Amino acid sequence: MEVFFYEAFKEEERELRKFLPENIKSGFTWKTIQESGHSVPPAKLISTRTQSNFPVEWNNELTGILSRSTGYEHLLEYRKITQSCIQLGYLPLYCHRAVAEHAMMLWMSLLRKLNQQQINFNTFHRDEITGYECENKILLIVGVGNIGGQLIKIGKGLGMKIICVDIDKKYADENYLSIEEGLSNADIVVCSMNLTEKNRNYFNYDLLKKAKRNLIFINISRGELSPSSDLLRLIEENHLGGVGLDVFNYEKELVSVLRENKTSHNPEVLATLELIKKPNVIFTPHNAFNSYEAIERKASQSIEQVVNFLNTGKFKWSVTDF
Repeated sequence: MEVFFYEAFKEEERELRKFLPENIKSGFTWKTIQESGHSVPPAKLISTRTQSNFPVEWNNELTGILSRSTGYEHLLEYRKITQSCIQLGYLPLYCHRAVAEHAMMLWMSLLRKLNQQQINFNTFHRDEITGYECENKILLIVGVGNIGGQLIKIGKGLGMKIICVDIDKKYADENYLSIEEGLSNADIVVCSMNLTEKNRNYFNYDLLKKAKRNLIFINISRGELSPSSDLLRLIEENHLGGVGLDVFNYEKELVSVLRENKTSHNPEVLATLELIKKPNVIFTPHNAFNSYEAIERKASQSIEQVVNFLNTGKFKWSVTDF
């Protein structure tokens, strides 16, 4: 077998097979590496998403790892642990529109109290479900790369006022502020920044406490940027008006708890499970990338990566250190 795909849910597997050349022998599973029970790698080249744990002992068996994701900090972590020379690849371009639209879905749902509206349908009462329009609201985008660029387009299309936070001012015409200035003015903040070793726990209690009261916080980037225990505290203090998450701190452990009904003693996992009970919190299962258009792009680019690697020993889009 030349390549094995982990974490390939049904729609994704179908699209991958559509683009995969017939002469390439491949295997698929929806499971993570740890869920699969594989003790040795089924191929020299494997492909995962972000929830698989790469066994240290596979270091000498693999020649390449392709992550079907725009983020690649998990690959760098494996390289650091193993001091490996394994070729590492990722997909930088496939899902920026899908993720930005998902962020919009989350903030719109929180503005209009969708959770409570669904509950109230059972009685058809309209008490406590008056929401807000997003026109003229201030949208703070933290991390203004490809996804952030799409958020700017969407926000302006909805008549929102845009402010940005990023050390790299990629969009020169936009209004860039410090994070403290941005939070003191914003009605909605979307975290779309890359995760690095230096910015873990970026959106912590002390920082978000500086935000204007009733801020809606959205994270569609990486869960390690926004500790669940801090978000829970801010929700319970009624400082944040709402939280929408598609990504979670200690996400791999959270997935294991939810899929396998395991018990966790991790305070971050427990805080995540407590947060979702709140009426002004909406979670989605790391699914922001998952539009039919993005899945087709993802599959096409994944196979392009696989073919390039099998032909040359290198990925077209290779991981470099931060």
